[in-house]
Formats: sequence, structure tokens, C-alpha cells
Amino acid sequence: MESPHKGKTGLKRLLNALNYSYAGLKEAYRNEDAFRQEVSLAVILIPLAFLLEHAMLGRALMIASVLLVIIVELLNSAIEATVDRISLDDHNLAKRAKDIGSAAVLISLLNLFVVWLLVLLN
Repeated sequence: MESPHKGKTGLKRLLNALNYSYAGLKEAYRNEDAFRQEVSLAVILIPLAFLLEHAMLGRALMIASVLLVIIVELLNSAIEATVDRISLDDHNLAKRAKDIGSAAVLISLLNLFVVWLLVLLN
């Protein structure tokens, strides 16, 4: 069965999407410690990227790497919530899904570190 909201088009669809996105960000901030930590990191690093004397491409890469961490964390949180909704029982597939999501966050953080290091050392 498809969502009844799938048929909406135009401005109504856009407003619904913005509302759902805002609700998702609010829920993630309220319920996910890691998301709050990464938002705090973004609040520091994004302005810092503008303050440092680097080419626009370097700044763009620095900011994109920060935003990528937030995007991956949101996806990881969605995976974890979905797995927990299905069952709170220990299961090897649930563990695998959560571990893979966590690994994606780790890779995005390593990417952030490498991008910032390369731009700053350039």
C-alpha cells in the first residue's frame, strides 16, 4: 500500500516535504546524541571554513564534508529507528544493519578529517 501523500503535486507537495524534513531534523536533534554532537561540530567548522583563507573550492569541500557527516548520521538514525520498530530482540541481521550504518558514519567522519587536513595543508 502506498502513502496517500504520494499523489500530491506542486506547492502542496513541496510544503509537505519541507514540513516532514523539519520534523525529521527536530526528532533527530531531540532523540539522537550523535546527531547533536555532529551539529555542534558543524556549528564550529562551517563558520571556521569561511574564516580561513582558502580558495572557494577548498571552502566548498570543507563545508560539504561537514554536511555529509550530518546526512549520513540522519540515514543511520533512520536505519536504527526502523530496525528498532521491527523488533527490539537481538538478531544478527538487525546488528548487521546497525553496524553498517555506524560504519558509514565513521567513513564520513574520516572523509571530513582527510578533506580538512588536505585543504589546510595545501
